[in-house]
Amino acid sequence: MSENTRTIIIDGEEITVPQDYNLLQAAEAAGREIPRFCYHERLSVAGNCRMCLVELVGAPKPVASCAFLVRDMRGGPNGEPPAMRTLSPLVKKAREGVMEFLLINHPLDCPICDQGGECDLQDQSLMYGRAGSRYGENKRAVEDKYMGPLIKTVMTRCIQCTRCVRFATEIAGVPEVGAIGRGEDMEITTYLEQSMTSELSGNVIDLCPVGALTSRPYAFNARPWELTKTETIDVMDAIGSNIRVDSRSGAVLRILPRIHEGVNEEWISDKTRFVWDGLGRQRLDKPYVRKGGKLTAIGWDEALTVAAEKLSGDASKIGVIAGDLNDTEGLKAAKDLFDALGVKSLDCRQDGSKLGGGPREGYLFNTTIAGIDKADAILLIGTNPRVDAPVLNARIRQRWLNGKLDVAMIGEAVDLTYPYEHLGSGPDAIGALAKKRSGFIKTLKDAKNPIIILGSGATARADGAQVLRAAGELAKAAGVVREGWNGFSVLHTAASRVGALDLGFLPGEGGRDTQAILDGAGKGEVDTVVLLGADEIDTAKLGKAFVIYAGHHGDAGAMRADLILPSAAYTEKPGLYVNTEGRAQLADRAVFPKGEAKEDWAIFRALSARLNRTLPYDSLNALRAKLIEEIESFGQIDHAPGAEGTGSFDPSTLGEAGEVSSEPFVSPVKDFYLTNAIARASKTMAECSAAAKAARATLQAAE
Repeated sequence: MSENTRTIIIDGEEITVPQDYNLLQAAEAAGREIPRFCYHERLSVAGNCRMCLVELVGAPKPVASCAFLVRDMRGGPNGEPPAMRTLSPLVKKAREGVMEFLLINHPLDCPICDQGGECDLQDQSLMYGRAGSRYGENKRAVEDKYMGPLIKTVMTRCIQCTRCVRFATEIAGVPEVGAIGRGEDMEITTYLEQSMTSELSGNVIDLCPVGALTSRPYAFNARPWELTKTETIDVMDAIGSNIRVDSRSGAVLRILPRIHEGVNEEWISDKTRFVWDGLGRQRLDKPYVRKGGKLTAIGWDEALTVAAEKLSGDASKIGVIAGDLNDTEGLKAAKDLFDALGVKSLDCRQDGSKLGGGPREGYLFNTTIAGIDKADAILLIGTNPRVDAPVLNARIRQRWLNGKLDVAMIGEAVDLTYPYEHLGSGPDAIGALAKKRSGFIKTLKDAKNPIIILGSGATARADGAQVLRAAGELAKAAGVVREGWNGFSVLHTAASRVGALDLGFLPGEGGRDTQAILDGAGKGEVDTVVLLGADEIDTAKLGKAFVIYAGHHGDAGAMRADLILPSAAYTEKPGLYVNTEGRAQLADRAVFPKGEAKEDWAIFRALSARLNRTLPYDSLNALRAKLIEEIESFGQIDHAPGAEGTGSFDPSTLGEAGEVSSEPFVSPVKDFYLTNAIARASKTMAECSAAAKAARATLQAAE
């Protein structure tokens, strides 16, 4: 037995556990279930609900197992190991007493409460409570609080576990929720009763063990036992958060997080959680063609005929731009078809990013998301992780809270929820830092696990290739790439980007990139432009080109389209997505596509037959087999490569040499809640966007 472990007795059974375990964790290691309301593994210990009381042999009264450590247990008088009991009559009576006090003022709302059926208070009152109530006095009532458009409050149900308070302060980094009053008058509220300003605020709904905080958009929609639950992957950013989609009668009714320690732990952003209502609005459910200036519904046979006719011409006058939400299988089928047609102008970087074309490590988050937990110095270049990837930003904050972490920023000075040193606003600060011998460059050199995080604000600009080279040279000078550690990390914002770069969905020899395709279309040099869910481009630049739009929402791309081929959204198809760290993950279908819409790969497979370029696969499994055969990484499900192959990776060779402009870095995310077609179709996201603008206006007025 090592110095860090200790043998204790739990209900007569000897068990060896780490000394820094609390009694609740020790009991769980022994297979005992301890009820709790305030305790949560990822939050600080409050010890205020007292539901987790256990009997410590030799102690004068029960102790809260969440707040008592194994190392503090005292052994018997004759050297016996310390002992605790979790099932004794004393413990049973203590839990019944605590539950009785908790229920004294709790309303009998179960029939109308959205938490019904998945409520900790219901479950634990059944298992650990008394059979009846001895309380005959009037119950107290608490006025409901306003917490924004996402969180519905019924504060009379609150048991003051303070999980929401600790989450807002510790994880989200916005200390806007707290307790006022004392004793019976204590209430949980947002200060000044304003909307929470965190991009992670919806997680308090999962944390609340009663029905005090529930989902406002989901209110009264369904009971949990009516829902079909599907485990899948989120596409609102490039993190690849693991989620569960709950649906009924072909409609998605809510989205919840799944635990994945290496990616999102158990948190998801508000956009991920609440964008689901956008999946049912402004949908493209049948093919359309523009006749006489108006889009007219047609059948698939006619749509494929029109598409084949337009794609049968000069391949040099055809351009293809892929969007941010595509699954890898759809991109693979599209690339195979256009390669067969001889089309060279393909690009998956609709934002104009200059990444890709070099080694895979040049566009991956090589540190891995979990690697942030080891970091001791982080330099952010052209990224605001709070809006680019809120879950990753929370992880950086946790590292800052739990250990020594120095953070610096080159880019826009924004509130990241943790302190940082602002080194400059533009790319010239990168070169200046590389030439220094002291300051943050020394911090990076001296750090055991340094990280440079390069965002799309730095790469998606005219001099993006030169900025990439400057960042790579800085990474080499600071020694962030070393044996067993690759600290050069690229943070993408598009879910489909890494998979598309892995596929080589880039301009071929003599081909045009996104900007060149748009310029060519405007000049009449490009006759046909195919948009694969690409809505974040300036469609006004498409000129008189014939536009074929394959997507699922009637957004900017569909408005400009001459031919619309309706496809399936991410909840409506099985698909492979590769996140920013190069981790391939499988998404599953929760509901079927709307109307006549089809999966992307099936559209291009059918189109290939019309063009006499029939693709060599007839099923999704056959397509995946070919995909994995050609690119091995697609078959390594849930594997993040991290520092593999670091020895041959030289970041200073990335990009292109040349002068960088003096323009400051600007975040490509103008509005966190409206970054894609699904979000822009969501009524909830529109309300969140309006609330965020109002909060910013109020803050500016106060300043």
